[in-house]
Amino acid sequence: MTGKRYRTAALAFCMILAFTGCRMRGEEPGTEADNTAGIEIEEKENGQEIYTFTDMEGVPREAELLSGVPGCRYDFSCLHTDEKTGYKTYMDEKNGVSARQGIDVSEFQGEEIDWKKVKESGVEFVIIRLGYRAYGEEGELVPDAMYEENMKGALDAGLDVGVYFFSQAVSAAEAVEEAEYVLEHIRGYDIKGPVVYDTEDIEYSMARTDNNTIQEFTNYCKVFCETVEAAGYDTMIYSNMEWMAFSLDMEELSGYDFWYADYHAVPQCPYDYKIWQYSDAGTVPGISGNVNLDLWFQEEEKNEME
Repeated sequence: MTGKRYRTAALAFCMILAFTGCRMRGEEPGTEADNTAGIEIEEKENGQEIYTFTDMEGVPREAELLSGVPGCRYDFSCLHTDEKTGYKTYMDEKNGVSARQGIDVSEFQGEEIDWKKVKESGVEFVIIRLGYRAYGEEGELVPDAMYEENMKGALDAGLDVGVYFFSQAVSAAEAVEEAEYVLEHIRGYDIKGPVVYDTEDIEYSMARTDNNTIQEFTNYCKVFCETVEAAGYDTMIYSNMEWMAFSLDMEELSGYDFWYADYHAVPQCPYDYKIWQYSDAGTVPGISGNVNLDLWFQEEEKNEME
């Protein structure tokens, strides 16, 4: 799943198609093609390209468009919303790209998930929180209270499963410790989805990672992923647009797959990603309350003789 990809003419097409307007967070998408995104690209006098996006608080932000990072290749005229389920769907037959429907869960979804109903609703995969590192100085590693139950229930229902770990690493050694903790807890399970490194801002609270630098956050992503990949698993890095723009060295991470969170009707990210977390307020049969919804983009394997 990893592997560096360089931007092609498809990126230019994607930008022309997707960056023509803006739909603010909270607006309801239509049932027709949702093919507008909230990004504007501007070329400065020095030739530098700047893009504008809206952060999670609805504030417009500007960032440099990095030419060394693989770009978005998705045609968002192929994105639709299912009137019956409320799930987004994506099917680009011309370019051989489709998307699988998924969710991600933790103990916050409660104890009574009916995984059979979840699967029957059209959900194909789930990414389960395995655990987290506590915010405090000691940084204790803590398992998600529902990890084992969610893992067994999802697998028994026939869903493809991945996991994520919420990091608060402040050293490379701690990132390795987190990776080894994850490997210990997925041993014996059929993990077909990614093992995801989740590092992000802690809003409205002090966190032990508050003084980490961009290079440190970037290095910990690499250390975690390299440790997990060495054990034979696929990895991803969880991020949102603000984190990509200001907290990670995206050029250094260009060989890694991303799980991108953005709750606009169409994702704002100009860079490549594999999974799009498109809602934090989804409704899924079998789950009480809201749940995060995801699309996992899949590319058709092309015949090598073509």
